[in-house]
Amino acid sequence: MSKNTKKTSKGVASKAAKILTDPNASKAAKKLAGSALSQKVSSKQTGAEMEDFASKVLQSDKYSKDTKELAGSVLSQSNKKR
Repeated sequence: MSKNTKKTSKGVASKAAKILTDPNASKAAKKLAGSALSQKVSSKQTGAEMEDFASKVLQSDKYSKDTKELAGSVLSQSNKKR
């Protein structure tokens, strides 16, 4: 299995941390923020279920720019073989 060694950038991690502490942030944004932060310092890869979720977020018009940015970051850290 090919390992993706990309990690969440400092800027995206900062945005993710703010979203996690925002009581008005959507459940989707918080889910993606948690995934992005978990990949900040570790070599974890995005799982198949999260890949699917992030892909749906990117294809939808109902999510904010920030939520889509998190989805893009999460997808960029997915397994290269999937």
